[in-house]
Amino acid sequence: MAESVRARVQPTQVLAGLVGLAFLALGIIGFAHTGVNDFAGQGHAMLWGVFAINPLHNVVHLLFGLVGVLLALTSVTARLYGWVLFAGYGLVLIWGLMLVGLTSTNPVSELGNPLNLNVADNWLHLGIAVLGLVIAIVPLRRRIVDTEPEPVQEPATDPVPAQQPQTVASTDERTTVDEGRTTDEPKPRGLHRLSRLRNRSTAH
Repeated sequence: MAESVRARVQPTQVLAGLVGLAFLALGIIGFAHTGVNDFAGQGHAMLWGVFAINPLHNVVHLLFGLVGVLLALTSVTARLYGWVLFAGYGLVLIWGLMLVGLTSTNPVSELGNPLNLNVADNWLHLGIAVLGLVIAIVPLRRRIVDTEPEPVQEPATDPVPAQQPQTVASTDERTTVDEGRTTDEPKPRGLHRLSRLRNRSTAH
């Protein structure tokens, strides 16, 4: 009998764990390029010549990486991590688009650019936000297992005692018994009276 059961490790957990490890690696590599000086500055080297980073940006990557690895332990928390990525990097994307002048006004201009964002970072953050949405809504994986039906236990009954075979006397045995009867059996009434008359005549 086949039965569909929920798999132990879900795709959302695998994705969350991989993204978390990627963030950790990105943060470590970023610190190798920037060091820890000028923590929120914009004068650091570009990562791979494309992405603008600084030590604060690296710390954000490490935090998202650590949270991703921890929340990947269960499917429920992995989905939560997906929503956190989607919401967090969605907001960072909007902020980055304002910083690069995509919008006519920048309501957060007083905050400056502490993460040192550029156009390439915005494209990367768009991809991360989409990936977070995928982690949050990816369907659960199920597997088919064969289960054997439980054996039906029969009710216990008392054993039926064995019947002893009855011996039936054969025809020869019956004849032998009839022939072996003694003559002590009472005679018929007429023969008894005839025997008494014969005894009286003998006496006279």
